[in-house]
Amino acid sequence: MSHLLNLELAAGKKAYFASDFHLGAPDRESSLKREKKLVRWLNHISADCQHLFLLGDLFDFWFDYHDVVPKGFVRVLGKLAEMHDAGIRIFLFTGNHDMWMFGYLEKEIGAKVYRQNMDIQWPGFRMLIGHGDGLGPGDRAYKVLKKIFSNPICQRLFAFLHPRIGIGIARAWSRQSRISNHKDDVFLGEKEFLWVYCREQEKLHHRDLYLFGHRHLPLDLPVGESSRYLNLGEWLNHFHYVEFNGRTAQLMTWNDRQEIGTAGY
Repeated sequence: MSHLLNLELAAGKKAYFASDFHLGAPDRESSLKREKKLVRWLNHISADCQHLFLLGDLFDFWFDYHDVVPKGFVRVLGKLAEMHDAGIRIFLFTGNHDMWMFGYLEKEIGAKVYRQNMDIQWPGFRMLIGHGDGLGPGDRAYKVLKKIFSNPICQRLFAFLHPRIGIGIARAWSRQSRISNHKDDVFLGEKEFLWVYCREQEKLHHRDLYLFGHRHLPLDLPVGESSRYLNLGEWLNHFHYVEFNGRTAQLMTWNDRQEIGTAGY
């Protein structure tokens, strides 16, 4: 299931897409360095950005407590609020690490939060976007776990825990994740589960572009005869994003000094 959104770009404006920043991991020092890099990128794109899409796992852990805000991230939250106030639309997708967003970020920074895939119809161009977790074949253990994490009763029970306990549990979990163990940096060929998912979706309805995160591996792969699948990689090592001008989508690398085009559609 996906939402359908009709969007346009004004003359000279662009849409930008990025994902998997995992702010907070693996430690405060490296996270802060990455956050500052993210803010520099946001400063750079602000001049021509009309729509900003952050496709999940902005945070390595986030939980909207009723009266408590997770410590840190003030630079990026302030910058996103500034961009929204300047008229830039911000679309924030939940990922498997920060799915517990219940309204705070919408109120404070003006982002629109999405939990499912989104079909976007631009004039003459259609794309399907999302975080990408739980899609395609395999990974049954996580799919069961996601249902538990998404269950409102389980979320209420977790909210009863003191934030120090809850966040402590989340950090311990994160230390066991692929971020720490580098498990997700190998191309799986025909078994790439998101690529499989895109090819299955293309049989049902044509899109010009499929764009996801989650995989932590920048990819540019064909889907059928006239479509592509792009994966945004992550910002722990790759620093990739996609720039879309209404006609073409290009996978780029941000290095603070210049933009390097690595692939395009």
